[in-house]
Amino acid sequence: MILRALLVLLAALNLGAASWWLAHTPPAPARMEPPLPPGVARLVRVEEARPASASAAVAAAVPARCYRLGPFDGLRMAEAARARVQTRIADATPRPAGRARGWRVILPPFASAADAQAAAARVAAAGFGDFFVMREGADANAVALGRFGSESAARRHAEAVRAAGFPAVAEPLGPVWLEVRAEARTDPEWLRAASGAARQEPVPCAGGAGGAG
Repeated sequence: MILRALLVLLAALNLGAASWWLAHTPPAPARMEPPLPPGVARLVRVEEARPASASAAVAAAVPARCYRLGPFDGLRMAEAARARVQTRIADATPRPAGRARGWRVILPPFASAADAQAAAARVAAAGFGDFFVMREGADANAVALGRFGSESAARRHAEAVRAAGFPAVAEPLGPVWLEVRAEARTDPEWLRAASGAARQEPVPCAGGAGGAG
């Protein structure tokens, strides 16, 4: 009996020692790069050497050129021209060509003539008697709400119409240029033809990005 007990005890001790050894096995040593000869630099993969923001910096550094397209007969025509070249430009800004010949207030074009007529009926019901549904051109299905000799008068009327719940805007009358910013490789003649402009002229880019050359 004593011998059997000793054998059981020795077996338990051996099992405990083995478990401890497995639990405390040191980690494998880290892989060491072999030393390089003097004057030889270690090769670095491109993804290691390039910072995460490199692609964004490259995109931001793409040179730009700016042009003005037009002149267009009013802001709506300039906005329609912008839509035609939208996929090839970074941004665009309409600018009056000289002094405005006057101002107008309109409800911008609706989806259909029926929608425009319904809006005109609501305008009349709200007490605004000077209105006209436009039928042709870039202003088709817009509702004209009067012409004014000064910007201040037009804006006051637009604010009064907006207060009644209508999306009225005041716009200058007269020719409008569309100033666009595009990548330097964009063909300015393509921009002119696609926008429907009579002319294209290089202009300095706002903020100094790119140029007119």
